Amino acid sequence: MTALPPFSAAYAPDDESLIRRFIAETKLDAVGEARIDRLATALIEQIRASAGSIGGLEDFLREFALSTREGLALMVLAEALLRIPDNATQDKLIEEKLGGGDWEEHAGKHDTLFVAASIWALGLSSRIVEPGDTPRGIFAGMVRRLGQPAVRAATKQAMRVLGHHFVLGETIGDALRRAAPAEARGSRHSYDMLGEGARTAPDAERYLEAYASALTEIGKAAGSKSLPDRPGISVKLSALHPRYEAVKHERVLRELAPRLLSLARMAKQYDLNLTVDAEEADRLELSLAVVGAVAADASLAGWDGFGIAIQAYQKRATSVVAWMADLAASLDRRFMVRLVKGAYWDSEVKRAQERGLADYPVFTRKAATDQSYLAAARRLLDARERIYPQFATHNALTVASIVEMAGRVEGFEFQRLHGMGEALQEATAKQNVGVAWRIYAPVGGHRELLAYLVRRLLENGANSSFVAVVGDKNVPVASLLRRPAELLEGGMRVRHSRIPLPANMYMPSRRNSRGMEFGNAAELGALVAGVAKAEAPLQPVLDTPVEGIDAIMAAAQTAFASWSRVPATERAAALDRLADLLEADRDGLVALMAAEGGKTPVDGISEVREAADFCRYYAAEARRLFAGETMPGPTGENDRLVRRGRGVFVCISPWNFPLAIFLGQVTAALAAGNAVVAKPAEQTPRTAARAVALLHRAGIPAEAAQLAPGYGKIGAALVAHRLVAGVAFTGSTEVAWSINRALAAKQGPIVPLVAETGGINAMIVDATALPEQVADDVVTSAFRSAGQRCSALRLLCLQDDIADRMIAMIAGAAAELTVGDPRLPETDVGPVIDAEAKQNLDAHIAKMRAAPWAKIVYAGSAPAAGTFVPPHIIELDAPQRLDREVFGPVLHVVRWKARDLDALIDAIAATGYGLTLGVHSRIDETARHVIDRLPAGNVYVNRNMIGAVVGTQPFGGSGLSGTGPKAGGPDYLRRFALEQVVSVNTAAAGGNASLIAMGDD
Repeated sequence: MTALPPFSAAYAPDDESLIRRFIAETKLDAVGEARIDRLATALIEQIRASAGSIGGLEDFLREFALSTREGLALMVLAEALLRIPDNATQDKLIEEKLGGGDWEEHAGKHDTLFVAASIWALGLSSRIVEPGDTPRGIFAGMVRRLGQPAVRAATKQAMRVLGHHFVLGETIGDALRRAAPAEARGSRHSYDMLGEGARTAPDAERYLEAYASALTEIGKAAGSKSLPDRPGISVKLSALHPRYEAVKHERVLRELAPRLLSLARMAKQYDLNLTVDAEEADRLELSLAVVGAVAADASLAGWDGFGIAIQAYQKRATSVVAWMADLAASLDRRFMVRLVKGAYWDSEVKRAQERGLADYPVFTRKAATDQSYLAAARRLLDARERIYPQFATHNALTVASIVEMAGRVEGFEFQRLHGMGEALQEATAKQNVGVAWRIYAPVGGHRELLAYLVRRLLENGANSSFVAVVGDKNVPVASLLRRPAELLEGGMRVRHSRIPLPANMYMPSRRNSRGMEFGNAAELGALVAGVAKAEAPLQPVLDTPVEGIDAIMAAAQTAFASWSRVPATERAAALDRLADLLEADRDGLVALMAAEGGKTPVDGISEVREAADFCRYYAAEARRLFAGETMPGPTGENDRLVRRGRGVFVCISPWNFPLAIFLGQVTAALAAGNAVVAKPAEQTPRTAARAVALLHRAGIPAEAAQLAPGYGKIGAALVAHRLVAGVAFTGSTEVAWSINRALAAKQGPIVPLVAETGGINAMIVDATALPEQVADDVVTSAFRSAGQRCSALRLLCLQDDIADRMIAMIAGAAAELTVGDPRLPETDVGPVIDAEAKQNLDAHIAKMRAAPWAKIVYAGSAPAAGTFVPPHIIELDAPQRLDREVFGPVLHVVRWKARDLDALIDAIAATGYGLTLGVHSRIDETARHVIDRLPAGNVYVNRNMIGAVVGTQPFGGSGLSGTGPKAGGPDYLRRFALEQVVSVNTAAAGGNASLIAMGDD
């Protein structure tokens, strides 16, 4: 298969320039605008006249908007309830989500049968939960008369009714039968087989078979119509491959493209429409590469049913339109293109912020998305010779605008979701618009429904949605006719005022660290080239001689006298310069950490960012804490609290974060005015040496920040030295104990120890959790960085009712990980740090294999040469079997019964560790209960457990996991400083002049 050159539009172009261009491209004359107003007004009035008919999903969404407590409760219920296998957990979820809602307040407002029935069913369930009951209490009143099974059945039925209005059928056969009447009336259909993206190879195979089976059934039932009147199917590429990710580009083209081609050939055989669904922004370039490769296959020549979906909220939407038109011209073909507003906006914004991107790949104001939609529509309409446009919308103004821009009603269609937009479709028919409509019809069982349903609720239940307001007769029609260009003030108000650029998330105190998008081929190519250019043989770093420690410490003590007197603002400025130098040296640092520490590019980029964040965060904290503060007191007196450095801090850092933790300790001590002697791990001295060189370039005096590489004896000698004023340590609990004993044995001032040690980090998963999300988070938490993070997941605790399915999914996802050369972007798991670490891990796995109470449920593969340990999953019969931290890619799993949650919590608490904890549950009270019982330093709910962000998730534990305070948190610098209060009697020189001069009130 061949393809066009890769799609190469800028990943996140400037909003303002784009929107100004789009406004100019879509500008109409006054006559055209008046026609739009007339048609849109007629459509809106027709929709409002039809309100109250059977169906009424728009009424339902408006009644239970996301701004209401009931709407949020419904979203959680719909997302979780029907997949929970055990009754006890179902009851907890129902009680919590319905018990707090005011369902009776909604009753009596609607004559829509669907809304009225839903309110009645949900209201009945909620009334059974008496006020004052807690989610851990019992049902009162009617529950004692009807019983929990009746409540459970009523609520589950209400959720099924809701789902029935969004999903055409549980099977493709059911969907075809339900679609037949609409087809007879002239509607077209595109069937969407529901399901999350594949996590395992069997998942991908199952989705492929489902698509193929559906194509066969649709094709046989399609009748004699020709395209575009014939039905079609939508295919999600992430369902066809478990690793549909940009860094897996070659593998995806090799494995996924043939699967899509096989489906396309089937669609051509039946002359159906096959649309490749839109994915997240970071997959766009990969999606187009797959589409281009498949479209170019000679076997598809002469078929006009192949197409893609384009999301208007992406800034690259119009570029994708142009790319599709060029592809069609180069192949002498015609493609179908579905234009949608976009379904993952909230996720895209968060992802860009988390990744520290220069800008967002999506527009941050809905009006800008609407303007982008019109611009893309204009280009699609202009390309009708090569593209058949399909405009997905429930917005009457959008429909009227497209009709006006089209000039003629041939050569395109409108699309709506099943269960929504029916009134708009009927209104266009009554207004004789003459454009065909296609119904986007989801197909799947209740388990597959959940994620889709929540996405629809989020999209269409938001206050800004046209669907949420069109039926409200209190909203003036004129307000619904305001053009995007007007709302954007001609391009002057394009960006959302409360959504800062990712770089400005933490302003005004500091700038966010600069990241990159691996889904942008240009950025990834630049990284790969930069790392390759920076690669060089590792040069030896000489160990510090023990006899030289006195001189090092004496020089540091001398430097402290001057460095501590440098104003905090100047010390902070040096750290800000260091952050800039780190980002400028990104590629070299990534290359060095790969060679010395086995870090993959993803982990290397994250570590450079974390190091830069430490620099800027502690710089901002130094400005805040060391400026001094006036304390309250009596008149005639000035009381000031000031902070100053302690002296010489010894910083001992680990090999697993040779840059971030190393610099986190060092920069904190320096920001507080201390001199530092830093002893890095013996495995990674080169990274530390490079960091110190950059630190000196930033303006830190050489004697104030000294490197003392070497083995453990060097660290021990530094800790025992008489000039030590404090120790910062990250490493094992055993070494922390020895440091603590050495400091306690010293004569002189009591020296503070800031220690962060390890932990048996657990994640508790109940039956309400979404399996795909759990699988993603578990694999990331347990195996990223080869499991060599302090925060890595060690003990996964699964509710017994879901354990079999979850273990199979997690093992299948782990099997898709690539273990190998850490320099390659496609590598997921690199080597463990050295031969000793590998030997220890291999011995542990062998012990587990022989133990009667353990079972190896998954053992991966890895290259034979090198210090690789493949991911392993080991099931234990009790949590107590894991009695120590296993520092590597080994995940231990235990099962627990719903009634035994407290016993599980007790077992975790008994380990004595308190570093990180994960909870996956849709029941808020369950999460609160676990958090209350387990004082772990960092708790992560419904997300992965690694990657704590400086200033956002300060990191550190308690018990056997550390002393605190948390690194990257507001209390950290205080531990590195002495406090001094200066009290001045300002009235000593003859009286309190300021008080006397105050005058009468």
